[in-house]
Amino acid sequence: MSDLGRSAPVRSYARIALSIGVAALATQLVGCGKKAAVDEELAAKLVQPVAKIELAAAPAAAPGSRKGEDIFKAVCAACHESGAAGAPKAGDKAAWGPRIAQGFEGLVKSAAAGKNAMPPRGGAADLTDDELKRAVAFLANKAGASFKAPE
Repeated sequence: MSDLGRSAPVRSYARIALSIGVAALATQLVGCGKKAAVDEELAAKLVQPVAKIELAAAPAAAPGSRKGEDIFKAVCAACHESGAAGAPKAGDKAAWGPRIAQGFEGLVKSAAAGKNAMPPRGGAADLTDDELKRAVAFLANKAGASFKAPE
């Protein structure tokens, strides 16, 4: 009988704890479904970024009118400034010497077809033949050639 006498207080504590737990849960559920009033204007103002960047397309040059230097900066420099994928660096006379020895037309033909990792026309399929020649002349002339680019 002594065991039964000890378990009664434990049961009563369990009931009290269960009652408190149910009451706590009930208070949490009372607020469910109610939407707090939000000042939409203030919320929009508070989540504004610190800075804004707006990208605008650069004015497109008329087809065939781009200069060799502009084409080099936009298309060729990514590889020829750093030497990426084995591209000869702009201005490196030792690397460009054998290429310049092919002559202007040989370099233009190589650039038009692509060479090693370089895709045809350097990946700029929209280049006209004259624009490609201007870019080739500009790049080769940086390494000591004296090629004349078309106007």
